[in-house]
Amino acid sequence: MTQAGFSDHFSGHADSYAAHRPGYPQALFDWLARQCPRRQCAWDCATGSGQAAGGIAPYFEHVVATDASSTQIDNAVPHVGVEYRVATAEDSGLRDSAIDLITVAQALHWFDLPAFYVEVQRVTHEGAVIAAWSYERSKVNGDIDKTLEMIFDEVEAYWPPEREIVENRYRDIVLPGEPLTPPPFDMTADWTADNMLAYLRTWSATRRYMADRNADPVGLHEQALKDAWGDNAQTVHWPLTMLVSRL
Repeated sequence: MTQAGFSDHFSGHADSYAAHRPGYPQALFDWLARQCPRRQCAWDCATGSGQAAGGIAPYFEHVVATDASSTQIDNAVPHVGVEYRVATAEDSGLRDSAIDLITVAQALHWFDLPAFYVEVQRVTHEGAVIAAWSYERSKVNGDIDKTLEMIFDEVEAYWPPEREIVENRYRDIVLPGEPLTPPPFDMTADWTADNMLAYLRTWSATRRYMADRNADPVGLHEQALKDAWGDNAQTVHWPLTMLVSRL
C-alpha cells in the first residue's frame, strides 16, 4: 500500500531501482555528520532503497528511514543501525524533538513542502541539521553524452512536472533554519554500458513511456550507446545540488 496523497512513480520497479541506482559519496555523509553536535538519531526521509540511509548509518546511533511506498521499503537494502518504516514526509510518526539530522536524497521535489516543514520543526531539536540534495543528468564524455541526450529527448514528455525543480537545481526552494554552505560534492560511478542501460530503464519517464507506448525508448538507442561506450568501464559523473540548514 502507499500513503494517501502520495504520487508513486517508482514502486512498480522498486527492485530494479534498488539494484541500478548510483550511490552517494561517503565524503558527503562525513561532512553532514560533522555538522551535528548530537548524533543519536537521524531521519532519512523518502529513503527509496536506502542509499542515503546506509551512508549516514555509521555516524549515528540509530537511523530511521521512511518512505511512503511499502514496495520501496520491502526492497530497501538492509544496513546495520537502520530501521525502515512506511510513512510520508509530512506525517513521519517520529517523536517530538528526537532527530539530530534529516536527509532527503533526490526526493524533496515530490513533497508538500509547507506540510513537510511543519513536520521538520516538530521532530527536530534546536541545532539539528536538515540536508536535501538532488542530481542532474549524468556526464561521461562527448560522444556518450550525445547519445544520452537523445534518450532523454525521447522520454522528455513523460517526466512528471516536478522534474523541472531538479533541472532548476532547487533554486526556488528555501529550507527552514539558518543556511549552511557545503563543499561541492560529485557523485561518480565506474560503469559499463550495460550498467548505464539498466539505470536509464529506472527513470520514471522511461517507465511511463513504456506503459503508454508498449515500447522501450532506451532500446531505440541501445546499440548507439554501446558503440560510443566501448567494452571498458567509463566514469560517470552526476553533479549534486545541496541545500543544508541548521534548525
